[in-house]
Amino acid sequence: MAQPPPDVEGDDCLPAYRHLFCPDLLRDKVAFITGGGSGIGFRIAEIFMRHGCHTVIASRSLPRVLTAARKLAGATGRRCLPLSMDVRAPPAVMAAVDQALKEFGRIDILINCAAGNFLCPAGALSFNAFKTVMDIDTSGTFNVSRVLYEKFFRDHGGVIVNITATLGNRGQALQEASSLHLKLSPAAGSETWPWPCALAEGRAALSYPTFFCADAMTRHLAVEWGPQNIRVNSLAPGPISGTEGLRRLGGPQASLSTKVTASPLQRLGNKTEIAHSVLYLASPLASYVTGAVLVADGGAWLTFPNGVKGLPDFASFSAKL
Repeated sequence: MAQPPPDVEGDDCLPAYRHLFCPDLLRDKVAFITGGGSGIGFRIAEIFMRHGCHTVIASRSLPRVLTAARKLAGATGRRCLPLSMDVRAPPAVMAAVDQALKEFGRIDILINCAAGNFLCPAGALSFNAFKTVMDIDTSGTFNVSRVLYEKFFRDHGGVIVNITATLGNRGQALQEASSLHLKLSPAAGSETWPWPCALAEGRAALSYPTFFCADAMTRHLAVEWGPQNIRVNSLAPGPISGTEGLRRLGGPQASLSTKVTASPLQRLGNKTEIAHSVLYLASPLASYVTGAVLVADGGAWLTFPNGVKGLPDFASFSAKL
């Protein structure tokens, strides 16, 4: 069985890297990565840059992306533009995309990796909390995709990868908000990457049939924008080590270890593995792949418990904004 590639905890670059793909796979391409200042988004930016790509990393926290950009450029020798942007605000998205195009003259790849969520039973989730997650995850993903389509992709083609999750594949306790769609975090808007259900990490497509579900959106946009040479795919991670979300929501280490070893590959994934999967979808290697959902979770969604037994422990939880 293949061993996982090396990874590091926290938002730091890898001290050494061995290319599994051609080093110039993305040479001189430009990737726009929301949530690129931390967690999985940071590692995606690093792996892209190690394959010749320039990046734009966007976050509401300018200090976070400024620090991340210095690390990324120093480790890879590629250019990294840090931008402050709220995905919920279309004017802010437009301004950020304009700035990126002014800096690089092109954007070839969009990675939608920013989101927020609450760990909370549905009966205690406030209306405003639910709306906040919808605005960040669902509307935010559409906002950035739509702006890039209008400003560049429609006339030049491009690639979009939406970071989603497997939670919508079956009922998941405590994840009504994350099951809305994309990335999960301990507090609304923070850019971390958990895998929910008190031991789950991730973004999830809404369990209900709505256009704004992550994976449904992926398929719709793949169909509509395919004629403009735009590929749109989803990447659904599983429980990933070295992420703030897993540290906060993973539960007791002994309990988590028992559940992880019960999954088919019997281990956690790491951020580099997820970045490699995204690299594949964004690269010419996947030139005939669109409208697909690539699950990268070691088979965990097939075997992980859905958290129902733990519901009584969260009876007093509430999420109000």
